[in-house]
Amino acid sequence: MGRVVVVSNRVMDPAQAAQAGGVAVALSEVLQSHGGLWFGWSGTIEPEVTGAVETTNASEHLAVATIPLMPHEHRGYYQGYANSVLWPVFHNRLDLAQFEAGFFDVYASVNRRMAASLKPLLRADDTVWVHDYHLLPLAWELRALNVNNPIGYFLHIPFPPAQTFLAVPEHKQLARMLSAYDLIGLQTQADVANLLDYLKHGVRGRILQDGRIRVFDHMLSIGSFPVSIDPTEFQSAKPRQGLAQGGPAVRRIIGVDRLDYTKGLPQKFQAFSRFLEKYPENCGQVVLTQIAPPTRESVEAYTDIRTELETLSGSINGRFGELDWVPIHYIHRPIARKLLGDIYRSARIGLVTPMRDGMNLVAKEYVAAQDPTDPGVLILSRFAGAAEQLTDALIVNPYNIDEMADAIQTALQMERGERIRRHAAMLDTICRRDTFAWSRTFLNALAEVRSIEASASGGPPPPEIRETLRQLARRGARRPSSKLAGEFGTEGISDPAPARQARPLPRSD
Repeated sequence: MGRVVVVSNRVMDPAQAAQAGGVAVALSEVLQSHGGLWFGWSGTIEPEVTGAVETTNASEHLAVATIPLMPHEHRGYYQGYANSVLWPVFHNRLDLAQFEAGFFDVYASVNRRMAASLKPLLRADDTVWVHDYHLLPLAWELRALNVNNPIGYFLHIPFPPAQTFLAVPEHKQLARMLSAYDLIGLQTQADVANLLDYLKHGVRGRILQDGRIRVFDHMLSIGSFPVSIDPTEFQSAKPRQGLAQGGPAVRRIIGVDRLDYTKGLPQKFQAFSRFLEKYPENCGQVVLTQIAPPTRESVEAYTDIRTELETLSGSINGRFGELDWVPIHYIHRPIARKLLGDIYRSARIGLVTPMRDGMNLVAKEYVAAQDPTDPGVLILSRFAGAAEQLTDALIVNPYNIDEMADAIQTALQMERGERIRRHAAMLDTICRRDTFAWSRTFLNALAEVRSIEASASGGPPPPEIRETLRQLARRGARRPSSKLAGEFGTEGISDPAPARQARPLPRSD
């Protein structure tokens, strides 16, 4: 493999990746080890752009390249289509989507400009890895410029049910743009099923016997690649001293979520209130610390959720609080990452209750930070992607306030032996499938997919690929695969896929 070229909406200084944590650690490691380029929006907004790309060398083997956005691009591409259409739709919140005329055109044009800026920087043996919902059309635009490099795509948020995605006026254009990728990676098997269901029934895609799907005369592979963390970053955590109401008699519940309507924060506060009502013996003995840093504050829906949360926390504290005990500590600002592990370690319960989430790395961070000899308990929404892996958490329905309240009581009363057993099982999963395994598995799968494509016009796939595909077909839907989407089932189509066309793709729908 040559260089890896990572493309994301925002580009991070690789030197700051460790402080940012999560996916940034894995991407920085991949780029450093393979040599590569990180390309995307600089985060700046300028009245006019010249087309020039700002490039800096972060190290001997790694360069960073960025472009700015103009004000109308920021409004239409970022605030508009990405965050006021795709974000709510992909989180199954059609009621919050703003299908305004013009958003999509700007979204597509920004991706077109990014592709034009990126192409001169690419080498023939580069592998391009595109990230997240801001850049769905990027491969399409690169193919139109005769870029024939391997291009993979990873969606960090959930893919919605087919019927939800069909509500997007431009869903067919988006599907056609996705067909230009070689491999699409999603967080969970449920996301894979949703996308395949849409492609099969929304745009008449057909799943082949080798696990790929034919859509708009292109061959596409889809798989589940759960994002994870580097657990060693949290395993050295120590109980944090000096926390408010941090005495030995008070047990802490911790929540760490961006202030976002997908995170189930009002429901979490309501559940804690219900818990105090149903189990009043815990008053004065349990505190909920909720860290909720701001995000996308210029979008109206986020102003609404902030107002709702501040009202709820004030109401609950006024109703249950005492002179020496305040039930909810609500912190509306970021907390330094180096402190989070210690705060996790100090909490008896990690309460993670999103209404819909791609993965939720906070759940994995909380588990990794626990004392293995006396761990806390993770309470996890069934609608977080992490619930597919962390099955030994207390899994709850965030729409059911009483169920969450009861789960808090169950967690507080859980015997040490059971807590140790549950924690050990979850930690084993996190360590075996850490953030480095995630990136390595995706890139290996992308290389396999390109091998299959190359062999389609020049003979059968190599024996190793044939055996991998046979194993995937044999496992079927019973055992999830982190590679291709053959387990979704196949139609009786055995004709080889045509080689990817090198000529520009048509822009018409």
